[in-house]
Amino acid sequence: MNASKRAVVVGGSALLVAIAAYAATGGGSPQDKVVYHFSDGVAQASNGLRNINNHLEVNPTAKIIVVAHARGVDFLMKGAKDPNGNRFQDIVENLKNEAGVQFDLCEITLRNRKLKREQFIDDVTYVPSGVAEITHLQQREGYAYLKP
Repeated sequence: MNASKRAVVVGGSALLVAIAAYAATGGGSPQDKVVYHFSDGVAQASNGLRNINNHLEVNPTAKIIVVAHARGVDFLMKGAKDPNGNRFQDIVENLKNEAGVQFDLCEITLRNRKLKREQFIDDVTYVPSGVAEITHLQQREGYAYLKP
């Protein structure tokens, strides 16, 4: 095979690989995966939830997990409201149902603060340790880290 035919074969193969990669990602870049870290109370949660809505506005396919521990779990308690009087439960339910956002709550925080699962809204997932979950998501699952 002469050099020009070899170049056509190599170029064609590279093009097929590029097309396959494009198709595998749904026709664009890979899905963003982001873990939002909430640990500082209701004000941080309000800012963080606004950030998540903004994120999803420009990237609606992003996979987002919120990990809450320490005072960061307060917004997930039944009856909790943002500074404008809006129920956090409604915001969380909407994000979960419409965009698939997952809300992880630290069981160590529950134990240390003597809180019970019954005090929290139904739309949460319990994890043994919030900080360990964040580490796992970053190191093993490739999630980007954001702390509003």
